[in-house]
Amino acid sequence: MIGFLITNDAERATKFYRDVLGFGLMGEDQHAVVFDANGTMLRLNKGRDFKPAHGTVLGWEVDDIQAAIRELAPRGVHFEQFNLPFMKQDEFGVWTPPNGDQVAWFRDPDGNLLSISQHVRKPSR
Repeated sequence: MIGFLITNDAERATKFYRDVLGFGLMGEDQHAVVFDANGTMLRLNKGRDFKPAHGTVLGWEVDDIQAAIRELAPRGVHFEQFNLPFMKQDEFGVWTPPNGDQVAWFRDPDGNLLSISQHVRKPSR
C-alpha cells in the first residue's frame, strides 16, 4: 500500500513527518515529498489551496498507545478532544470503543486528521 496526502507547505510537512513522527525521508521532487512510514510509502503531494478532508485520512497501529502518546506529545503533537457525547475520550484523547480497541487522533500541519490505534486481538480458532 502507498499512502497519499496533500500539503500546501512541503517544508513544514517534511519537518513534521520526518522530525516529529520520525519517518525516513526517501526523496523529494517538484511533485511530492516521499517518506518511509515504517515500511509503507507515504507520498505528500505538493498542492495549492488544499483543504483537508473531514474524518481520519491515515492511521498507524501501535503496540502501546499510551507509550506512543508519551513519545509524541513532547515533540509537539496535540491529541484531539472531540467532546462528543457518544465518544468519551480520556484525558489523553484516547477513545475506547466497546471492543476494547483504543484510538487517539491528531492533525498534521495541513490539518489532515491522523490517528494512532492499539487493537485488541481475538484469539484465532
